[in-house]
Amino acid sequence: MGKMAFLFPGQGSQTVGMGKSISDSYVESKTIFEKADQTLHTPLSKLIFEGPQEELTLTTNAQPSLMTTSIAILESLKQYHITPDFVAGHSLGEYTALVAAGAFSFEEGVYAVRKRGEFMEEAVPSGEGTMAAVLGMDRNSLTAVTEEVTNEGNPVQLANLNCPGQIVISGSRKGVELASIKAKEAGAKRVLPLDVSGPFHSSLMKPAAQKLADVLDKMTINDAGIPVIANVSADGMTDSEEIKQKLIEQLYSPVLWEDSVNKMIELGVDTFIEIGPGKVLSGLVKKINRSVKTFSISDQESLLATVEALKEETE
Repeated sequence: MGKMAFLFPGQGSQTVGMGKSISDSYVESKTIFEKADQTLHTPLSKLIFEGPQEELTLTTNAQPSLMTTSIAILESLKQYHITPDFVAGHSLGEYTALVAAGAFSFEEGVYAVRKRGEFMEEAVPSGEGTMAAVLGMDRNSLTAVTEEVTNEGNPVQLANLNCPGQIVISGSRKGVELASIKAKEAGAKRVLPLDVSGPFHSSLMKPAAQKLADVLDKMTINDAGIPVIANVSADGMTDSEEIKQKLIEQLYSPVLWEDSVNKMIELGVDTFIEIGPGKVLSGLVKKINRSVKTFSISDQESLLATVEALKEETE
């Protein structure tokens, strides 16, 4: 068996009831949900376990809820002494990865992502920015399209480079609409508008990044204990100053997910474990490279199944 990476999901993976079976089964996990409630002075765990879904999906709630659930699952996994060589997370998930790597405490992390969600919501008035998934087009051709539209005065750029043939664009509503039309004309198979509350990972998020910098300045950020593969560079980072800088840049820069997964494979990773609700990242890893092993841990049942499978591999 080669090296192992833990992956942490981003916004969009949230579902009502996530983490409940883990919280009921492990006191360490239950403690994480309690810490989230205390830190944010709100019954976040009640919202996670009982909903409603519309409220859970709001960016300001979804971000701390996903981090809390993923870290609660990680705490339960720690009982089995399974440790990664690298960690990475998609957008918001990068904060979870940094908690997992010891760069900052869960309490500081969950507060930071709550504020991050607020700043992202405030950065662009509702309805003025959006995102769309472009399928079946390479990044260079799509970059040419977005640059052309942006130069005409309608900002739009690549936001998530998820896997081959799946790229998300983000920007002003007009910019995304024009780029979507031009992308289809240039050969994209499909363009799917996304149901999001803002133009995340675009230049329009720079005001949010400035506010986030103030929050990060007040945090205790340590060097990471294991390399965290950064969304912005698809490279490993452990230095505390670099971590802070990359988190600020991450808000308005593309998430280089395909590159990040390829980087980990290049570094010897052959086993990826997604920790948190859903199987989005495991699915992307398989589209990037079918030869690696993937596991998803979202509840008590999948946790035990993964532990058992890994045990068999090492015997």
